[in-house]
Amino acid sequence: MILDISPLLRNRDYRLLYAGQLVSAFGSMITYVAVPDQIWELTHSSLAVGMLGAVQLVPLLLFALLGGAYADSMDRRKLLVISEVFLALGSLILAVNALLPRPSVFLVFGVSAAMSALNGFHRPALDALTPRLVNRDDLRAVAALSSLRYSLSAIAGPALGGFLIGRLGISSTYWIDFLTFLISIASLAAIRKMPPPEGHKPGLTSILEGLRYARSRPELIGTYVVDMVAMTFAMPMALFPSMSENWGGAQSLGWLYSAMAMGFLASTLISGWSRKVERHGVAVIAGATVWGIAIVGLGFAQGLLSALLCLALAGAGDNVSAIFRGTIWNETIPGDLRGRLAGVEMISYLSGPLIGNVRAGWVASMSSNRVSIVSGGFVCIAGILLCIPLLPAFWRYRRSSAAAAEQVQRV
Repeated sequence: MILDISPLLRNRDYRLLYAGQLVSAFGSMITYVAVPDQIWELTHSSLAVGMLGAVQLVPLLLFALLGGAYADSMDRRKLLVISEVFLALGSLILAVNALLPRPSVFLVFGVSAAMSALNGFHRPALDALTPRLVNRDDLRAVAALSSLRYSLSAIAGPALGGFLIGRLGISSTYWIDFLTFLISIASLAAIRKMPPPEGHKPGLTSILEGLRYARSRPELIGTYVVDMVAMTFAMPMALFPSMSENWGGAQSLGWLYSAMAMGFLASTLISGWSRKVERHGVAVIAGATVWGIAIVGLGFAQGLLSALLCLALAGAGDNVSAIFRGTIWNETIPGDLRGRLAGVEMISYLSGPLIGNVRAGWVASMSSNRVSIVSGGFVCIAGILLCIPLLPAFWRYRRSSAAAAEQVQRV
């Protein structure tokens, strides 16, 4: 049942990558709380907070596939370093803007959009680099360790972010994010170079090759659809600033953002059982269904404690889904397509929450937070259950060691 940490013990470069990204993720999760809280304080509009998702979605859609093509055609470590240098610059701009007597809302939206575009290059490079640093037998453990990294940063980051906002102001959170990027860049610089294979050039042809491969694999299509449905209809984060006003302000806001990660962490620490599961499609759908049920419960929560418990359960369900989605991706995608498919994956797992926050803010602006959350949760559950008859190959998908052996890591 216990988390397998052996990839960290055996692989120096993976250990460096993991440590640097953990520190960077910590700072990013602080900013993850600071940006919507700053928009709320400047506008007092849940719709404006939700529109952050729309502003971040467009550049994500435009650049994720291109970033995946570049990840397959250049040194992935170099692409990560370049991306993080510019992401650090974005955090620096947000920090300076927050110090102004009248911080610019439009600048916050603009920098958020630019950083989303940069993530379109960063995440595919990271996802494509990781499988090259470990043995194939370690991929399921790596998926769980990735969940652990997210959990630790997403618990401590928002909680500290809420504390810093209340005590030192918004600008301090952006400065910390900037410093964590510098640490991550130093860690990446210590990893060996990852030259790309000959003959791969980024462009439309390269992108279309990746899309054709994704379309040909029902197990991949299923992971994209289930996650999109779950996040699009049941993502409540745009409502957290409004909800926190009734439960203590900035510090309560930090706990709301941390709660799902607490469920992530708890389910990750006992994720050893996942090695015994062969029906990966069933596991993805089951985890996503638990997410939807917990979000419905959040809509009926009467106080902060009950809301945190519902969010923790939602995070645990989402983590189960994420572990098996990540395992399917890493076990079935050839190495020379990993960057391009990582771009497709990024669109699936990031655009859903962004659209979901827009939906949540819009519905809440016309009705109430409860109506927005509960209605979204019920639609989420119905949509996920519909995936069973509509995606039968995904529902029946099971990990076959023989089939896995046929998938050769060509890079």
